[in-house]
Amino acid sequence: MTENTPTDSDTPTDSGTPTEADVLVVGSGVAGCAAALSAAREGAEVLVVTKAERPEQTTSHWAQGGVATTRSDPEAFERDIIEASADTADPEAVEVLVEDAPEAVEDVLVETLDVPFDRNPDSSDFDYGQEAAHSEPRILHVNASTGKHLLGPFLNHLDDHERVTVRADTAALDLITHEGRVHGAVVEQDGERESVFAGATVLATGGIGALYRNSTNPETATGDGIAMAALAGADVEDMAYIQFHPTAYAGEDPFLVSEAVRGEGALLRNADDERFMPDYHEDAELAPRDVVARAVADERERTGGVYLDVSPLRFAESFPDLAEKCEARGVDWESGIPVEPSEHFLCGGIAVDDRGRTDLDRLFAVGECARTGVHGANRLASTSLLEGLVWGLRAGESAVGFDPERVEAPDLLDRDPDLPSGFAREKFVRLRRVMDEQVGLRRTPDGLQRATAVLRRLKGEVDAYTRTRTSRSLYELRNASVVSLLVARQAMDADPVGCHALAEDESDADDEEAEARAGD
Repeated sequence: MTENTPTDSDTPTDSGTPTEADVLVVGSGVAGCAAALSAAREGAEVLVVTKAERPEQTTSHWAQGGVATTRSDPEAFERDIIEASADTADPEAVEVLVEDAPEAVEDVLVETLDVPFDRNPDSSDFDYGQEAAHSEPRILHVNASTGKHLLGPFLNHLDDHERVTVRADTAALDLITHEGRVHGAVVEQDGERESVFAGATVLATGGIGALYRNSTNPETATGDGIAMAALAGADVEDMAYIQFHPTAYAGEDPFLVSEAVRGEGALLRNADDERFMPDYHEDAELAPRDVVARAVADERERTGGVYLDVSPLRFAESFPDLAEKCEARGVDWESGIPVEPSEHFLCGGIAVDDRGRTDLDRLFAVGECARTGVHGANRLASTSLLEGLVWGLRAGESAVGFDPERVEAPDLLDRDPDLPSGFAREKFVRLRRVMDEQVGLRRTPDGLQRATAVLRRLKGEVDAYTRTRTSRSLYELRNASVVSLLVARQAMDADPVGCHALAEDESDADDEEAEARAGD
């Protein structure tokens, strides 16, 4: 993602009659789809609202590598996840993921959706891929574009489900809460605003890639669910743990160069044509992502550039989608693909248990917006789609059985004139500059202090508008400013060196999160 920004929109109006659903799911990536499917299977009437207008506006669609799954050695899978996290992952959460993986993948992805995972040409067996920090090949994949081949069938299946309604281009603006319980959300579609009351609400809003200039996420990833939950009083944890992917194309119109390419034998070389990863880690190109990302950044700074040498493999044959992307941008992949680290995945988020429950009654969170504990400070490759699937199924099942209750919805005001032209766009440019320079791959205590001061002022400016105006672009900017401030503040309580700072002292985190929720 480059300089794409949410655009200013017209002020919405109230549509009148509220909508009711047994379960409201906010977001339409794999985690949201899994939650909707699971709840519908339990007999619930499910409403899915998503601000995406098409699948490619969801983070899941952009996933390239695949879906890691448990094969013959569950303990090895658990070990790989925990070791990749630098021993910061929650072992109980990891056990849930590994135990549920085979049934979830077989039931939903294979039998229900018939995802066309690649198979070995000489047999009918799946062609399990090898990726960094995995001790064995265990990645189910479709070329290097697994996400789009998975999400499209999932959405089509839900469209045909009699108990599921999907409303695209519909943004959730605020949660409806009363005395610690969540009763749904205020949503906006086509300039009209309405209250949706639900027995339970599941947030599946994805990550925070829009907070950075370069990201492997779509521009819609503004941290909406995390901000809404935090402002409602939910616990938010590990926001400092942001994973930067080491190999995004370093040029105009960037794209992710899947880790599977290195798994097949591609090598990283600097501008002096030197292979450097063996000097950084014994696993070289297949070291954990945080190690590779820092090494790529170091070598780019030291020599002026880094490229991925794909000559050891049949690149066009093994990864035709990536070869096509290179050709579309005029990249001669035979001479190497220039790469750089790019924001990729938030390992923290809304704190949840093993069923996706938050500490607010009847509010659930799944997928990248949730902090399950599986990833700790650094996510093992190709576990994000699996986590979304497993926790989505669990949360959807647990969200069933509550009756919708109508309470007073938030009073979103429209008493002042529309936003100045380009207001949201200009503020996003400022926000991204701060996040890139001070809260990115490299962090320092002084830089984080400066970032916190700037982000606090920015949030104050945005709050002054949200008190009297309501629009989708303004609320996306509010959400981005809240989440950015949470990231910067929690990073100050962590080791600032590196892209996955390990927590040392989080004693003040709760106070600072509360301050952020209260709007300073």
